[in-house]
Formats: sequence, C-alpha cells, structure tokens
Amino acid sequence: MLSFPSQQQYIIKHTKMAFLLCAIVLVSSWASMTYASDPGQLQDFCVAVPDSSSAVFVNGKFCKNPTMVVADDFLRQGLNKAGNTSNQVGSAVTAVNVNQLPGLNTLGVSLARLDFAPYGINPPHTHPRATEAFLLMEGTLYVGFVTSNPADPAQKNKLFTKYLYPGDVFVFPQGLIHFQLNVGKTNAVAFAGFGSQNPGTITIANAVFGSDPKINPDVLAKAFRVEKNIIDYIQAQFN
Repeated sequence: MLSFPSQQQYIIKHTKMAFLLCAIVLVSSWASMTYASDPGQLQDFCVAVPDSSSAVFVNGKFCKNPTMVVADDFLRQGLNKAGNTSNQVGSAVTAVNVNQLPGLNTLGVSLARLDFAPYGINPPHTHPRATEAFLLMEGTLYVGFVTSNPADPAQKNKLFTKYLYPGDVFVFPQGLIHFQLNVGKTNAVAFAGFGSQNPGTITIANAVFGSDPKINPDVLAKAFRVEKNIIDYIQAQFN
C-alpha cells in the first residue's frame, strides 16, 4: 500500500526547502556585491575623459597581445649590484615594479633592493598602495613606523621600532609613515616585497618642503608650529 506524507510533513519539508532557497539567494547576492566595488588604485589619480582617444591607462598598463609575450617580459636582472649611496641621505632604492618589469602587470606584487652606506637613512615615507615586507640581508638597521591619527584626540600617534639584524623581517603596514636607518659602521643591504605592482612612494620631507609649486610657508609654519623663516630655510634646502 502506498503511503502519502501528512499535511504537516508536507509543510515542514517545503518550509525547509524555502529557507534553503532563500539562503542560497542571499549568499549569491552577497558574493556578487563583494565583487562590485572598485579595485585598489594603482596610481595617484585618474581624471575621467569623455574622449577615448585622450585616454591613458587606469590601474596599471595596457596589456600586450598574449601571442607576442616572451620570457624576457618576466625577467629583470641586476639586483645583485649595489645601488649608488653617494647622496645626501646615504641610501639607494632599486625598484622592480611594473614600470621596470612589465610582466608584473595585474599580478599585484613588486619588490626592491635597498642599499645603505654607514649611517645612511631611507627617510620617513609611505607607500599609499601597498604593505611592505622588509628583509635585512647585511648590516644593522633601526627601523620603525608610526600609526595613523588615533580616534581619541588626547592620544598620540604610536611609534613601533626595532633593531634588525641579518635574516630579520619587519613589516610596514600599507600607507603608514616608516623609515630605515643604518646604525652600523658597515654597509647594509635589504630586500623588500610589496603587495602591489605599483606601490608608490611619498617621501614626507620632499613632498612637504619640496613640492612644485611650493606649499605656502604660512601654512607650514602654522602646521609645524615654528617661525616662517625656519620654513623658508628648510624649503630652500629642497630647491
């Protein structure tokens, strides 16, 4: 004899199916929304233009025809050679981002070699588009970064510092001001990896005191709480 489900069993079964269907729809909608936002920017700005003939690139580079890609598109040589540290800061950064290695385009990573003369410094700077993983190979460095402005105005930006020795890795979070100083009497060498094909670099002193045109000295005098003649003197160093 055939048995048929009771009305109560029928309602329970179909109610469960309805809940399952709703859950699938909600998850699918959420997944779609997570991919609906803009990608992380890979340049400082991109002004919209109505004429495509005036367009340049957005978030990267134009792509090479895949049939014309060769192995050399993914190769960059020379990181075994030290950079020239004969400059005012005593350091050199040899970058390998999408501008030097076309094959990095769309891959979201890049790297750099950093050389330091004795007591050389990589001045306070930020990478607006990437976190930096910093590996020291030779020498001794004093490194650190400063947090963003705290929510409580009564608190101050917090400084995190460490002394690094060969084999040590230190991470500088994306967008935060950081620095490296060679505290040893010998040269230092490090390599850095970035979570962007074009992390960008803003050297704080250069940007604030060496922009073109210059920031109004009255603005900087008030911001740094010093006399205007001091700002004039500092700006003159970046001419």
